[in-house]
Amino acid sequence: MATGEMSLRSADSALGAVQEGGLVERCRQGDPQAFARLVALHEGMVFNLAARLTGDAEEARDIAQEVFLQVYKTLGRFEGRSSLKTWIYRIVVNRCHNRQRWWRRRRRGTSQAIEELTPRDEARLAASDHGRASPYEQVRQRETARLVQAALLSLSFPHRAILLLRQVEGLTCEAIATTLSLPEGTVKSRLARAREALRRSLIARVKEDGWP
Repeated sequence: MATGEMSLRSADSALGAVQEGGLVERCRQGDPQAFARLVALHEGMVFNLAARLTGDAEEARDIAQEVFLQVYKTLGRFEGRSSLKTWIYRIVVNRCHNRQRWWRRRRRGTSQAIEELTPRDEARLAASDHGRASPYEQVRQRETARLVQAALLSLSFPHRAILLLRQVEGLTCEAIATTLSLPEGTVKSRLARAREALRRSLIARVKEDGWP
């Protein structure tokens, strides 16, 4: 990588940190427009991660509201040791984990499956442009998403969280370690086990469904 490119990236990173700091400070001062901006910047990520962690769109919407309420109440305690996004990731993962344990104790039997999303939900979760795909491809993509989500939900919550943070959100192992308050070595070993468990689960589900 050229030195000039590295300098530009460093400058962009520094500028982003300054802008983030200014936004946080305005939120702390009670600026409603600043908080609306913060929500707009991160709501897609929050819903996306919550939906994939829980496999339930309705739960994800509720969790997203809880996450931003907690952000609003506790932003004054954000010390800036990590990025704001990393701090919000931690809140999302903790909220999803707590909600999952709460529902497990009550043996919840109904939910809105992730493949039954509203158009707005699908827009938030879209990772590619399905509008240009043929009807066959759209069905194929939706079926693939269903299999992957089912396989994800078969993993333990810690493995699922680490896998999503790394493969979907693109966090480094170091950033995941900060987010989950784990040693980096633990993150790497769990990530390897999670990938293997997902691979085995997908193979089993593909065979069950009779995919070619």
